Amino acid sequence: MMLPEGFELADMDALPANPVEAIEVWLAEATEYAGRPNPNAVALATADADGQPSVRMMLLKGLDERGAVIYTNLESRKGRQIRENPKVALLLHWDVLGRQVRIEGSAMPVSDEEADAYFASRPWASRVGAVASDQSRLLESRDVLAERVIECAMQYPLGSVVPRPSHWSGFRVSLDRIEMWQEGDDRLHDRIVFTPSGDRWRSERLWP
Repeated sequence: MMLPEGFELADMDALPANPVEAIEVWLAEATEYAGRPNPNAVALATADADGQPSVRMMLLKGLDERGAVIYTNLESRKGRQIRENPKVALLLHWDVLGRQVRIEGSAMPVSDEEADAYFASRPWASRVGAVASDQSRLLESRDVLAERVIECAMQYPLGSVVPRPSHWSGFRVSLDRIEMWQEGDDRLHDRIVFTPSGDRWRSERLWP
């Protein structure tokens, strides 16, 4: 495995006892060494009430002891599936660094205050797009989308306040299980799994 210059693999036996701290370190190193525009890109896996799985790429927008935060249109397919079945999984993968982080837990809505604050921080065009889009629903043509965006842009001109639509918010995924994975020679990867135990974390090594 060819690693970026200056980057060193982690000593998996010396990871912080708190996996949130370990993930923050890996995210910072991915930002510095991975050479990609979205080191916080995360795959979100959901399943509907019948157990049919679905997965897509998103952006991780927050991480602390309470969980991992993502934002979306609540009426999208993933939003509907989370309402039907809140059990989800997240995957951060940095191929260049030979690392990945897996998170499993339950998705719960963030507060309106959190959603408002993040929505207000987004670029104007992204806010207008969130208002305009009926995400995941059938779209007659790109022209219809363009017309809707123009209508919303006229309603909320550049520089004006674009209110967060009620159908747009976020979810916080509880940290029920976290796996830190690092590539090893000859497919002998290193895997440490963390599970909460009271106010602490239990860590165990898994076979590769």
